[in-house]
Amino acid sequence: MTEKKSMLTGEGLKKLQDELQDLEVVQLKEVAQKIKEAREQGDLSENAEYDAAREEQRDIVSRIEEIKEILKNVEVVDEDDIDIKKVNIGCTVKLLDMEENEEEEFTLVGSTETDSLNNKISNESPLGRELMGKSKGDKIVVENAYGNMEYEILDITRN
Repeated sequence: MTEKKSMLTGEGLKKLQDELQDLEVVQLKEVAQKIKEAREQGDLSENAEYDAAREEQRDIVSRIEEIKEILKNVEVVDEDDIDIKKVNIGCTVKLLDMEENEEEEFTLVGSTETDSLNNKISNESPLGRELMGKSKGDKIVVENAYGNMEYEILDITRN
């Protein structure tokens, strides 16, 4: 079975690498210190601080493994090579919501970089899939739980 490639922008790759560094160098040491201090309190069977620190350690180790797996199968999109005539990962797309007659702007990113609060949508999302490869002036229809949304691509820029 081949591993699924994680698509990342250069910014997304740097962010993951920085997070991994922080987890391995800073957070693991901090939680190890918490575990040590909790052990020194004596009986571990009823020690809430010890249990909480162990759970935090498991979460950190799990996230480290997750990031390493992503980085092992990463494909970085070189934003300088993006053809802004067509929508691709790393592009910012200005859309016109045809029903609401409102403009919206989204940056297309790989699924691990998705951040809805900052309008970064995955290329694997329904809207992202419809946008991929489209050009300025194209109209797309996105099916969602509330029906169909129709958009027109007004502009494509490099992030």
